[in-house]
Amino acid sequence: MARFYETRFGVYFDDLDMFGILHNARYLLFVERALGEFWTTIGLGPFASEAHPDHQHLVRANHIEYDRPMVGVGEVRVRIQARKIGRTSLIMGFKVMPRDEDLPLAQGWRVLVRIDPVTRATLPWSDQLRALVTPYLDPNGGPDLPA
Repeated sequence: MARFYETRFGVYFDDLDMFGILHNARYLLFVERALGEFWTTIGLGPFASEAHPDHQHLVRANHIEYDRPMVGVGEVRVRIQARKIGRTSLIMGFKVMPRDEDLPLAQGWRVLVRIDPVTRATLPWSDQLRALVTPYLDPNGGPDLPA
């Protein structure tokens, strides 16, 4: 089984909507923060385009499904796993879960595309990034991947 990266975030009063439920936009914010931690954990360092060329990428798509609500303040876990790495694209799967259960509150995937920062043309991912991400690659790809 492939590895995954997981981190925790606090859910505070200002993260909630008028019904006392974690606001839908916060899920992707937590995913964004978890991905930043993931890049650092696998050795790319903090986000700095000059430091590592693979940091120069754009989000092509986000897909998220909200499975059940997170009610009130507390803590969530975000689990990140690579789903598929192509020549210029990388699909990262994610699950947002409560602190004490492995059943997702929300789950989905994000497509990243490496680019040239000047021309914005797509570029292939480096061999270094491929080597760093491969241990986290789900051999099954995961559900509902784009073609």
